[in-house]
Amino acid sequence: MTKQDISENQANNIYLGIGSNLGNRKLNIEKAKFFLNQSNINCIKISEYYETPSWPDPSKPKFLNLVLKVNCNYNPIDLLKMCKVIEFKLGRREGVKNSPRICDIDIIDFNGLILNEGLTLPHKLMHKRNFVLLPLFEIEKQWLHPLFNIDLKKLIYSLPNKDIRSIKKL
Repeated sequence: MTKQDISENQANNIYLGIGSNLGNRKLNIEKAKFFLNQSNINCIKISEYYETPSWPDPSKPKFLNLVLKVNCNYNPIDLLKMCKVIEFKLGRREGVKNSPRICDIDIIDFNGLILNEGLTLPHKLMHKRNFVLLPLFEIEKQWLHPLFNIDLKKLIYSLPNKDIRSIKKL
């Protein structure tokens, strides 16, 4: 049996993905982590940084991404609202879908909850994204997809070879 941190027993376990492909990408992500912490969203584990081509248009600037395991006392909708506030503080404005952005914070998983109203949980495309699966595997090897009940290794092996080759751990 693995010994749990006391703080993990007091709040929800959530996985967030943070990405940036505009400006000082690393600084943008570090600022997002700071604002999360200031909002009582506490980091438990943090992956390394991963760089990937922009999707769906690889001619756009490359993304820098990481995944966080966090806990907080927010419900999923309030957490989403807080993530949007942080993105706005960092300079993100609504634009064309998938356009370059200063900061993007996605809720990947919230305690294994399955939702389809107001917020889709787990994140609807996370199982197809190398920049989510590989950093998530780094920090939580035993994670199972709540909807598909498939482990991370199988999800990673199901990625196209080009997705495996195109990601770079920094």
